[in-house]
Amino acid sequence: MTRVAGQREEAARPAATAADRARRDRRRRRVRGAVGGAALYAALGAAALAFLLPYYLILRNGLATQEEITSPDWTPLPADPQWGNVTALFAADSPMLTGLANSLVVAVLQTGGQLLVCSMAGYALARIPYRHSGAVFGTIVATLMIPAAVTFVPTFVMVSSLGWVSSLRGLIVPGLFSGFTAFLFRQYFLTFPRELEDAARVDGLGHWGTYWRVVVPNTLQFFAAIGVITFIGSWNAFLWPLVIAQDSSSWTVQIVLSTYVTAQTLDLPELFAAAAVSVLPLLLMFLFLQRYIVRGAVESGIKG
Repeated sequence: MTRVAGQREEAARPAATAADRARRDRRRRRVRGAVGGAALYAALGAAALAFLLPYYLILRNGLATQEEITSPDWTPLPADPQWGNVTALFAADSPMLTGLANSLVVAVLQTGGQLLVCSMAGYALARIPYRHSGAVFGTIVATLMIPAAVTFVPTFVMVSSLGWVSSLRGLIVPGLFSGFTAFLFRQYFLTFPRELEDAARVDGLGHWGTYWRVVVPNTLQFFAAIGVITFIGSWNAFLWPLVIAQDSSSWTVQIVLSTYVTAQTLDLPELFAAAAVSVLPLLLMFLFLQRYIVRGAVESGIKG
């Protein structure tokens, strides 16, 4: 009986040892997962702080005095917040309201124009058979390799000859088409299901009807992604508005910001306050539409 019991114990010992090893492995995996998760959240927290730091500095300096900004004795918050720096931006003689309104008009119209024109061009290149479509697409791609500085002077001469200097037309029209945006739409439409288009043609729709009634409603998320990116780029544009908007009535918000730092004046509090006001629309757009920006980065032009 003793010998039988010993044999049973020896037979059960390997099974118990294997179970212990399995438990230890599971415990180690849980510990590694917890450590990895903590490290991931720590990295994300550090990245979030680094992302928010410039906005904190803008807000802090926008509510500070000139002396507090330039003082070597740093304080996290101004002793007496100067809310007058913000209200002064919207005084009757301040160009800030005009700059915000002009930037909004230019950004909205350029975004809408690019979405319409470039999406039609991209759909035509992707779906409409044409003998020279390859050459046209190659020409559009070739324009992406030309530095913007090369086309800057010819574009200015053309706009000036049309009498559009110091006007919103001169700011908006040159930005209504983008070869890069057309390229992105073309690459995306190549992945669009052809079955939906074939069904539309069976129902009697042509290329325009298929594009407008089938393709566009089923690709609104991609349109939104490209629209957000285009709006941000148009809102932040500086060099072209600086040359075209020679009158204060056509200044955009970025030009207004540059007026606070000149060779004669250096108004840092109002500069930071104006920067906080100007970046607020973009910050709100990013917070509410960030998933579209990510989708645009994932789905734009990488496939197809």
